[in-house]
Amino acid sequence: MKTKPNQKCLWLLCLALSISVTTKAQKMHSDNGDGTFTNPVIASDFPDPDVIRVGDTYYMVSTTMFIFPGVSIIQSKDLVNWEYCSNAVPRFEESPCYDLDSCSRYAHGQWATSLKYHNGKFHLLFITLDEGGYHLTADKAEGPWKMEKLPKGFYDPGLFYDDNGKIYVAHGYGDVKITEVDENLRAISKDSLVFKGNIRGGLEGSHVYKLNGYYYLYATYGGRDGIQVALRSKNIWGPYEQKVVIKDLNPGPTFGVHQGALIQTQTGEWWTMLFVDSGPLGRFPSLQPVTWVDGWPMVGENGRGVITYRKPDVGKTYPAKTFPTSSDFDQAELGMQWGWNHNPDDSKWSLKERKGHLRLHTASITTDLKMARNSLTQRTWAYYSDTIPSTAITKLDVSKMADGDVAGLAIFQDPYAYVAVRKTGKMYELVMMNNGEIIETIPLKNEIVYLMAQPDFGSGKASFAYSFDNQSFTKIGNDQNMQFKLNIFTGNKYMLFNYATKSQGGYVDIDWFKVDPTIGYIPEKGETLKL
Repeated sequence: MKTKPNQKCLWLLCLALSISVTTKAQKMHSDNGDGTFTNPVIASDFPDPDVIRVGDTYYMVSTTMFIFPGVSIIQSKDLVNWEYCSNAVPRFEESPCYDLDSCSRYAHGQWATSLKYHNGKFHLLFITLDEGGYHLTADKAEGPWKMEKLPKGFYDPGLFYDDNGKIYVAHGYGDVKITEVDENLRAISKDSLVFKGNIRGGLEGSHVYKLNGYYYLYATYGGRDGIQVALRSKNIWGPYEQKVVIKDLNPGPTFGVHQGALIQTQTGEWWTMLFVDSGPLGRFPSLQPVTWVDGWPMVGENGRGVITYRKPDVGKTYPAKTFPTSSDFDQAELGMQWGWNHNPDDSKWSLKERKGHLRLHTASITTDLKMARNSLTQRTWAYYSDTIPSTAITKLDVSKMADGDVAGLAIFQDPYAYVAVRKTGKMYELVMMNNGEIIETIPLKNEIVYLMAQPDFGSGKASFAYSFDNQSFTKIGNDQNMQFKLNIFTGNKYMLFNYATKSQGGYVDIDWFKVDPTIGYIPEKGETLKL
């Protein structure tokens, strides 16, 4: 099987492989099996983490913006091995833009979220840039979650329950403010400015802690070259002094590590979950040790983030876990790894109409995939080797497509690219589209087709291929140059789609979707990838 040469030096694994740790070629998780782990602790797009411990279980919330079900909650026993727990928000009904009804919420929707556990309930607090603030509560992290719109929203909120019964929210961008709220998180004080960012613009992502008589605001000067700081004061209202706790600008998987939460294990150790802007696949969580020095939570070791390091001491040893990625669509519900691009039209998709298949009816008329409703997505992944692409294959039955329909498999951000089947009249053809341009078309006579997409973290490119027997795959079109643009603001995702350009009524049946890191690189034209 051909391997592309020089697929190297995107930071993650150039450095990870340079350390003396034994890893298998297709290692898909951070746990090294010898009491150590390698950052990023999750090699996928889980940005803006907030983490808490309840008993012996750790919970993390991350940003999903316009993906529903969204507001992902994941859980872990050891801070290294994580699994899905719930998606707290099934859909968002606040605007027709969430239905892709002539407008969208790309780069908007749910923003950085605060997660707390208080008086037997889990609490989530977040803002959307258009609609305002929301407070969610649940008896269990698995849900169900109850959501209430707040009369006032807080940018990048840090919810804090003080030991004197008072409740506060830290918030703001550049200027950090504190607001006292009631038990329903409604403001009962004015917004009080407590600190003006003075290292550079954009101080944000504040989380609040109280330790040894100090209030700490754990915040970041964001961006790819992020700086994590702690502010502290004996009074919640200030004045606050500031300390840079990590500013790692060394090339590698900890470059610019920033924004997240402080966590204390049940054995008394301190850790922090931050994230790193990791190129087109998104923003990856990074688990870092914390050492308290003169009352400040200093991150990493010697001013740098750690790459391979001992696992946290949580009192027990737990097995490695790998997030699910593949689906055979024979369950009653979609797996929690799946999320629709904006709200789905639930009348236009089914797991029951054809047993063991996901049926996607066309749900909108458009010529732009960004506006195609009922497009189903999941995160792409990097692996702990620089020579492993994240290869996905799906099996489609296209026999019931209608004239003008386009159905296939995309790598979605801006730009996006896809391999798809297009029906024109009674004729079918395979199409590869890249950045708005049709690169290649091939006549199609088969009603069953296998489509492959291969986003490669090492090169930042994605390739596409097709097969009629799931044994021999042929490249189609050219390579996509994946990017991470803020007008979308999530990492490149796999996307299954079926949209109409003329009239609704057609559908496709998707038998399965598999992500397999053991598959080699798609060869250039003239050679065939054989599985």
